Amino acid sequence: MSDPARALLRRSIPSPRRLLPAVLFGIGSAGSTIVLLACSAWLIARADEQPPVLYLSMAIVGVRAFALGRSVFRYLERLTGHDASFRQLATIRADVFARMPPIAPDGIAATRRGDLLDRFVSDVDELQNVPLRAVQPLVSAAIVLVAAVIGIGFLAPESAVAVLICLVVGIGAALLVQQRAVARAERTTAPLRGDLQAAIVEHVQALDVLVAFDAAGAGRRRIDELGAEYAGATRTRAAATGVAAAAMSAIGGFAVAASLAAAVPLLQDGRIDGPTFAVLCLVPLAIAEIATAVPLAASSLRLARASASRVAGAVPDTVPAGIPVVPESPAAPPTGDAPPMIELRGVQASWPELANPEGADPSGSDDGRGAALTRVDLAIAPGERLLVRGGSGAGKTTLAHVLVRFLDYAGSYRLGGVEASTLDPAEVRGIVGLVEQRPWLFDEDVRQNLIFARDTASDEELLEVLDRVGLRGWVEERGGLDAKVGERGALVSGGQAQRLALARAMLARFPVLVLDEPTASVDPARAVALLRDLTDAASRSGSSVVLISHAPVDPALVDRVVTIEDGRLPAI
Repeated sequence: MSDPARALLRRSIPSPRRLLPAVLFGIGSAGSTIVLLACSAWLIARADEQPPVLYLSMAIVGVRAFALGRSVFRYLERLTGHDASFRQLATIRADVFARMPPIAPDGIAATRRGDLLDRFVSDVDELQNVPLRAVQPLVSAAIVLVAAVIGIGFLAPESAVAVLICLVVGIGAALLVQQRAVARAERTTAPLRGDLQAAIVEHVQALDVLVAFDAAGAGRRRIDELGAEYAGATRTRAAATGVAAAAMSAIGGFAVAASLAAAVPLLQDGRIDGPTFAVLCLVPLAIAEIATAVPLAASSLRLARASASRVAGAVPDTVPAGIPVVPESPAAPPTGDAPPMIELRGVQASWPELANPEGADPSGSDDGRGAALTRVDLAIAPGERLLVRGGSGAGKTTLAHVLVRFLDYAGSYRLGGVEASTLDPAEVRGIVGLVEQRPWLFDEDVRQNLIFARDTASDEELLEVLDRVGLRGWVEERGGLDAKVGERGALVSGGQAQRLALARAMLARFPVLVLDEPTASVDPARAVALLRDLTDAASRSGSSVVLISHAPVDPALVDRVVTIEDGRLPAI
């Protein structure tokens, strides 16, 4: 298990102050279980001797008290344990989420969306079992078991030794059998769940394409296969848990027999009486019940380790190489609303190397994935409209992500005379805005898809910016700003999605706009009109425009054309 995963497991354990009440109540519950059986055994055996009832009153009160105490302490243990665990879980989830934005989108591009969601939800949820089903039960059980064996030792040392040997051998055997029987199932349960979640999400999102090519059946079969594997792993683990519980029950029987064999000579020699003999015979059953928590805790800990490794793999503690970080003393960004001068000299960049055994995100752009910039020399004047051309894999998307500081770089990238690496990446993205190849639209109305760019914008301002991108009439025909766009823009065309994304960027008033393949989802007949509207609208706002495209573009729409080949863009 990696160090980040170990650190995540440690962070999942609440502070001693929060966990201590659960441990104490767990000791009270487990101790009440053992003492209840001891009092019951002594009371039954002593009552058979028909002494005056006065001699039985304390045992009678004890049985009632420990019977109630067992339930009350158990409830309080669950209450305080869950409270501490859930509070810690909230902290972990917030911490995991806080680590996502600084490395998104390129730092998590190797994890499929469905699998990433499963890691953020199910795998983080699994970490609650570290304190709830591993640490607290183990600590409580260990203290009670040691106290119980010591207590038996005061009554009959020989019985205590026999019970201790049975416990050690039994717990060791249960752990060994459980490890060999279900170790693989426990390691693969979380990854299989992630694969299943990812397959379902991808199948639903691509259902129209799968149906069109008559491939939906293959996708469903894949989901069924993953579901069967996941169910099989879950059944194997459940069966092993049942076997471990049965084994510990059997160990209880062996412990009773061993304690009985050790206590019989003491009874015959008169060193113990009948009620004490009854206690020595029955208490090992309660001890074995408490000891069942040990293999269950080991199983929960293995599952949590697998989940911690998945969470740490998807959202690492340290920023991966190739992803920009916030400088310790960020420089002041260029001031003013005018577009800054952009200068790139000898810029080199590559996509971060992210391990991803489960497969890459199929929704990511193929253009530029894995392509590196080996040398880029480029100057973009304020207000200039620049076209960057190149074939697929030439490095166009890599260049776009460097400009908005999704990717780190070597060389020099100056923004208004300030080196971009000395700026907070968020400050750079406040100046250079990206309209991506596949713009993300939320399953909300047009208003909500625009207003988060500037939450103070009025409806009239929203309609005005829609008018500038040629969408006002279309929006009004659909009922205004309350018109729904569907999940990921399912109710709008590719061109309309690009226009909405540009309207959103214009609303944010970016001095520089990078349009990455804006016609990728538009048919050729509409591509020319869309490009004209996009560039004209951006130019009217006074922004510099970097248009990235491998498709032909009307030279009249841009001021200059450069071509990137194999990650190289030499100065002209």
